[in-house]
Amino acid sequence: MTAVRDRRRGPLASIGLHTTLILASAVAVFPPLWLLVTSLKPKGEAFSTDVIKDPTLGNYSHVLGDTEFPTWFGNSLLVVGCTTVLGVFIAATTGYAVSRFRFPGMRPLMWLLLVTQMFPVAILIVPLYTIMSTLGWLNQPVSLIVTYLTVAVPFCAWMMKGYFDTIPAEIDESGRVDGLNPFGAFWRLVVPLAKPGIAVTAFYTFITAWAEVAYASAFMTGEENLTLAAGLQTFVNQYTSDWGAMTAAAVMIAVPAALVFAWVQRHLVAGLTAGATKS
Repeated sequence: MTAVRDRRRGPLASIGLHTTLILASAVAVFPPLWLLVTSLKPKGEAFSTDVIKDPTLGNYSHVLGDTEFPTWFGNSLLVVGCTTVLGVFIAATTGYAVSRFRFPGMRPLMWLLLVTQMFPVAILIVPLYTIMSTLGWLNQPVSLIVTYLTVAVPFCAWMMKGYFDTIPAEIDESGRVDGLNPFGAFWRLVVPLAKPGIAVTAFYTFITAWAEVAYASAFMTGEENLTLAAGLQTFVNQYTSDWGAMTAAAVMIAVPAALVFAWVQRHLVAGLTAGATKS
């Protein structure tokens, strides 16, 4: 009879584990918590170490009423919405195609998608800026949408390919027997089964466009054309330093991202892990 190993931790191991978890949680929670606290302080107390003496919503009212924040929010919604919808569609169809079909150039295509992830943002800004200037797309939302798609789609296509590999091909074949064309089988049979992978793709694409600063600052000039992340730079720069307004704007920018995460979080673990296996 094989002895069963005792998996119970000793008192010291348990104390060490819980201490580590508490410290890690404190480190993770402290920055956003302090950001929220600072946004509720009066303007002259931004650097005070006190938690909150006289809490105020003045920073929020200033950002919403006296700055271009509502315009930046609208610009970001347009860019992020188009990027997310197009990114999910392109990544899902590309991942499905390379998962289910064999065609000339498939392997070079997959290598190309992988190689594009090797280039840092700083290297790509100048050539992309030149392309957008030649096309006349500077200060236009389409410049950011196209740029963000080039960043998000290659990674998401690889991830979706791995996820579609876990869905039996017999499902597609049964749909074709019933008269569906390849796209019909993909849209009506495979997509409903791929919701976790699509949720991860949507979240990654959303975050890529929502929090990006470098391209938004380079391609868009004039406060009326900025997105939220780029607009934050107008509060603290070499000429001004309104930390209260900046922290208030940062809190409001974080809220939509948190809501999107809460909406898709139940699919995130399944989507991320399923793409790492192959049936």
